[in-house]
Parts: sequence; structure tokens; C-alpha cells
Amino acid sequence: MDDQVAARVADRRREATAREAKALGHPLRLRILRLCGERELTNKELADRLGKDPGTVLYHVRQLVEAGLLEQAPVRTGASGALEKPYRNAGKTWWLDGPLNGEDEDTRFGPIEAFQDELREAGPGSVRVAERFALHLSPEEATELDNRILDILDEYMATDGQRLDRPLLNGIFLLHRMAE
Repeated sequence: MDDQVAARVADRRREATAREAKALGHPLRLRILRLCGERELTNKELADRLGKDPGTVLYHVRQLVEAGLLEQAPVRTGASGALEKPYRNAGKTWWLDGPLNGEDEDTRFGPIEAFQDELREAGPGSVRVAERFALHLSPEEATELDNRILDILDEYMATDGQRLDRPLLNGIFLLHRMAE
């Protein structure tokens, strides 16, 4: 990475703490973060939405809260009149620089597994754009491509709060070296 690119990345991103990296390494936690980015949800709502045991979900919610990636929203009164404790995404994950780069291989597949689960749940009719490609790139060219795409995504991420009335779209950009 050249000095100019490194400076741009440093300006907009910070290195993840060990706790943040650990929290982001599980597909279920990534799904919880995304769901709580759409709207505030209680542990029970999350468990119902994800089809998981509430105790399992609570464990993962606590991991995210302890890492500062999820926060408790104000207590509210539910439909039955009981007090509910919803959670919301703290909005920090996009601005982390390669939070899983130092993690083991299984952990690094967490975001891909979460994306696959969400895509399967949404169904094939949910796909709006699909671009599949193979390019011959040097490491420097791959870094340049990644940074150009990040520049565009950063613009959209920084202003996403202005478009909350529009449909929520999910995506992933992934470059990998082909098997020999």
C-alpha cells in the first residue's frame, strides 16, 4: 500500500481492537448487527427473527455490547405492557480497517457465511445486481481496486442516514485468489 493510500485509509478507518475483532468473527453476531442496524430489536425479537434460542442470542448480544458494537436503546413498553430492552447497532463496524485480517481462517469466513445466510433467507428474487468477474491484478492493482470501491461505498455509508425511507439493500465485495 503506497503512502498516499495508507493516509486515506488511516483518515477514515481505525484498526479494530482485539475485542471488536473477536465479536465480528461470528456469522450470527454479524447478522445481529445488521438486524439492529435496521431497527431497534429486543433479544426475543432477535431470537425469533433468527430462529435461534434466546439464550444463544443473548450470549452473542452481550459479546457485541461488550465490544461497543451494539448498544442498549432506551427501554420501551411492549405490546403486552411489559418493559422491553431493545438494542441498536452502534454504527462503528464500517469504519474499522480489516478487523478480521489477523484472525484464523474459519473466523475470516464469518462475514461470507452471514451474507450467504441473509441471501438465502431473502431468496433469489431479492438479487438486484450481480457482477462476477475474474481479473489479472498485481497486489498493488488489487489494493487500488479495493480503495476505489471503498471510496464510493464510504460516500454512501456516510450519508445512509439520509435515505432511511428507501429499501435496505445488502451487498458484499470480495476478492480472492483463484485456486491453482
